[in-house]
Amino acid sequence: MRRAVDQRLEFRAMASPCVLHVAGATLWPGALHKALAAAAAEVRRIEQAYSRYTPDSIVARINAAAGGAAPVPLDAEAAALLGFADRLHRDSNGLFDITSGVLRRAWDFKAERVPAAAELEALCNLIGWGRVEFDGRSIRLPSAGMELDFGGFGKEYAADRAAQVLLEAGLRHGYVNLGGDLRLLGPMPDGGPWRLGIAHPRRAGEVMAGFEMRGGALATSGDYERFFIGADGRRYSHILDPRSGWPVQHWQSVSVLAPACLAAGALSTVAMLKGPDASDFLREQGVAWIGVDAAGQVQRFEPPAD
Repeated sequence: MRRAVDQRLEFRAMASPCVLHVAGATLWPGALHKALAAAAAEVRRIEQAYSRYTPDSIVARINAAAGGAAPVPLDAEAAALLGFADRLHRDSNGLFDITSGVLRRAWDFKAERVPAAAELEALCNLIGWGRVEFDGRSIRLPSAGMELDFGGFGKEYAADRAAQVLLEAGLRHGYVNLGGDLRLLGPMPDGGPWRLGIAHPRRAGEVMAGFEMRGGALATSGDYERFFIGADGRRYSHILDPRSGWPVQHWQSVSVLAPACLAAGALSTVAMLKGPDASDFLREQGVAWIGVDAAGQVQRFEPPAD
């Protein structure tokens, strides 16, 4: 019988540090290394396929065709992801809008520049998933200058896909961590839960709270990843309200547990956008979550066990 081993693969993708960790693996070393490499390759494939910065990606092609007469045909994967974005747009009353990436033209977090209200207003006129022509097979952005941006869920989807590659290779214990978005393969080899820490949004290196998990996913959205403090003392973060173009203010961070990382990440982002209504929204979804509001107060909810 082969000895069970633990193995990690660390790499960078999607502008984030990434870790694939498997525990108690009984595959032959060559097969284990091949499975880890395949999972990392899947993350990089998704990055190339859906990055707006890759000229031949489907997102770049859709954006380049904005305002044109012809729709852009979609493969099954792209259509399914856009279908997910469409459902989430409806379920969030328009707050989750993948056409809102145009706001990055006004917000320069490296230069720490606060845009003028008129600049944001002009860009907000280009936002509106409800105007997009999408039928499940093709898509057309009706106005020149409109864009799609998969940044709100691409990394989480990649975490799920990488986990699926490892599961298909026969690995059952471990996790995928893409820049803090985690998808578990299953429990620890002894059947016990993984103990996952939630980073404090204001104290670097400090763990604020934790969850014990045997499966599923954990994702966090917060105002501490990309931000600057303006001359007015206000924190300006990269999570922007598509209705106004301005950064959210109510939460420092929201972490969500869900069966899949795609769902956890989307729900945590919507919660940040929902502000004071996030608690009711997440309770309706039946997920466990923990959030830190602007005053530093912690709110936590875990649905009752079945």
